[in-house]
Amino acid sequence: MDLDPPDRPTGGRHPPMPDPWTLRWTGYQPAEEGLREALATVGNGYLATRGAAPEAVADGVHYPGTYLAGCYDRTGSVVGARLFTHEDLVNCPNWLPVTFRPAGGDWFTGPPARQELELDLRRGLLTRRAVCVDGGGRRTRLVQRRIASRARPHLAALETVLTPEDWSGPLEIRSALDGTVANTGVPRYAGLTSRHLTPLGQGAGPDGTLWLQASTGAGRRIALAARHLIRTTGRPAAFADGTRTGLAAQVVALDAAAGVPVTLDKAVAVHTSHDPATGDPLDAARQLAAEAPDFDTLLDEHALRWEQLWQRCRIDADFEGLGPLHLNLFHLLQTYSEHSADLDVGLPARGLHGEAYRGHVFWDELFVLRVLDLHFPELARAALRYRHRRLGAARRAARAEGRRGASYPWQSADDGREESARIHLNPLSGRWLPDHSHLQRHVGSAVAYNVWQYYQATGDRDFLAEAGAETLVEIARYWACAAEYAPSRQRWSIRGVLGPDEYHDAYPWADRPGLDDNAYTNVLASWVLARAADALDALPARRRAELTETLALDAAEPDRWQEIGRHLHVPLHDGVISQFDGYERLAELDWDAYRRHYPDLRRLDRILEAEGDSANRYRVSKQADALMLWYLFSAREVRDLLRRLGHPAGHELMRRTVSYYLRRTVHGSTLSSVVHAWVLTRCDRRASWRHFRDALTADLRDSQGGTTREGVHLGAMAGAVDLLERCYTGLELREDALWLDPRLPAALGSLVMDVRYRGHWGVRIAVDRKNVTVTLGQDRQEPVTVRLRGTAARVGPGESHTFAL
Repeated sequence: MDLDPPDRPTGGRHPPMPDPWTLRWTGYQPAEEGLREALATVGNGYLATRGAAPEAVADGVHYPGTYLAGCYDRTGSVVGARLFTHEDLVNCPNWLPVTFRPAGGDWFTGPPARQELELDLRRGLLTRRAVCVDGGGRRTRLVQRRIASRARPHLAALETVLTPEDWSGPLEIRSALDGTVANTGVPRYAGLTSRHLTPLGQGAGPDGTLWLQASTGAGRRIALAARHLIRTTGRPAAFADGTRTGLAAQVVALDAAAGVPVTLDKAVAVHTSHDPATGDPLDAARQLAAEAPDFDTLLDEHALRWEQLWQRCRIDADFEGLGPLHLNLFHLLQTYSEHSADLDVGLPARGLHGEAYRGHVFWDELFVLRVLDLHFPELARAALRYRHRRLGAARRAARAEGRRGASYPWQSADDGREESARIHLNPLSGRWLPDHSHLQRHVGSAVAYNVWQYYQATGDRDFLAEAGAETLVEIARYWACAAEYAPSRQRWSIRGVLGPDEYHDAYPWADRPGLDDNAYTNVLASWVLARAADALDALPARRRAELTETLALDAAEPDRWQEIGRHLHVPLHDGVISQFDGYERLAELDWDAYRRHYPDLRRLDRILEAEGDSANRYRVSKQADALMLWYLFSAREVRDLLRRLGHPAGHELMRRTVSYYLRRTVHGSTLSSVVHAWVLTRCDRRASWRHFRDALTADLRDSQGGTTREGVHLGAMAGAVDLLERCYTGLELREDALWLDPRLPAALGSLVMDVRYRGHWGVRIAVDRKNVTVTLGQDRQEPVTVRLRGTAARVGPGESHTFAL
């Protein structure tokens, strides 16, 4: 590629994708570098490294970060004379540093005179091409290739090729492992404790090896070891030790000639004291680094693994959006992979791409596991195992509330305790405010929903018997205990909670936080109370008896679940479902006035607080709340759930409710477009497609105004994929069958995808305007029942069936 013509900088709100498998930026834009670095992250499920330049340091423009799955550290910070503890995903030692200088020049620190950055999604390869000009006017061409090995998950590699253009002479290259880094990637957290690493040692060998070891405050040892291969036609390279406390470094001195490339091949191994089947982490890292082949060999085996992954999640669709679709899948597969499954780690909401939300696990897995169920059910099972291993912590949380069962935390990290902050900063007002987000108890229902959906997709009765049913029962117990009977209504109520909306955390007339009878929370609780009984019924008789005895479950308890589950209060007003009881008492916002004054209302809560007001006073929503019901369930299922609760829900209820809240929602979360795209497909497909496109490109466009630089939004990324796969095909997995009911938008003519179902590794579903065809690969599994709009067919291995629409 010719880098001599003047760069035409790309980026802004939508970096170009010259083909559906390539993301490419040219030029240098300081304001966009953080976004590029997040989107150019390379990872393998064990580790991930942001796409920062190897010579870069954290300086407000760049932020080189490397994160290991599940590597958290707890520390304390003082805010307003009060001590708060917080657990953070640790920014681990930086393995990237490489820079150079011609003799007598300055070390290259960037930016280059010209640059192109290219992410190859098909192979998981990040390539940088640049022209660097030093203070003396000497030009050097730079090409760097980077991977986080999919074949060897503890190994990352960086190849650097330097070609002098108009000079010859001595050249020095410096390579390092930097353990002095801190967590400074989120400006809102400035002032809080950011140092999590303590250096334990570092060193350099005469053979071009480096090693570094550091420890987190929790005592986890992190060890890195690097080996270097030099390819040059000049005199043999000489290595000089440049280590100091917290930094292992070497300087390579050699002769360079104009037009002759010099290559530094750097492979870095990473191990921690928490890794399975690992003794001493430093010994393990040194051995792995010493065994590492050259970059091209590592790339070949790495690319083969990516090719196999893409075959397992094939999606072909005839619309101009396959590039963003591949990008979203790419980052999902980098965050959670087969290398994550044995680590006992959850799905961080912002991926392994940055430090937003402190790397915590939220309810976003509700959106992610729906994709994993269809393509990588073993990974969905691993994520559910993460939740089950923390069932003890959820039980302790319930007991602390004076209740039975299990209360899962809104934010989870290492050990399953509640990690939600108790204060948060409004950057518009500069005030630290109380944070009541831990009252989002609906996260427990999300865990239960994920358990049941996994079982429906896989038929994995062993998992249900070992972990799933116990989790469901304990969550049901919590809801049964949390519900309070209201004689005046002859209904049960769940009080003092928050819904998904998050803008409302208290009544404006109340002196305590929390809301009563959030509709989404109550309907999901009713569903959980029913599914817990179903889960027990699905168990083998012996295991059911064991679990009943272990949990001291008496015969009357499931009956009580059903009594409460059929009589939970669901408030309504003006012919729509109320977001919570008393919602109709709130004032209407003067939307016209606020839209004239503020061009961006996505953080309306911050705007109002900065004005001395509160979102609690108004009928406004950050994101879908009551509408989440139609995201999780079909229209028929929602009608059945509401009728079970005693509400004669007609067909128009959904349309009225969607219209009511859509007018009052500012989409302050990337998940909002996912949910609205889903529910609108049943009543306004054109609007649904607009929201789908917004969700699909949310991180690519950085639609939330600068937040993607702090980490991608994994739930929205997966949710956009799921919209194509399940929403527009009408795919449901229930009652031991594949259900299909296609609703293709006008812009989507056809769709072909491969999924896994009940042990079948090759279920191909092809949908167009006229037909739906389901084809099973050759296998020894049982035939699959497929249902479409009242018709059914049994499709056996190696067979195909076409339904006419």
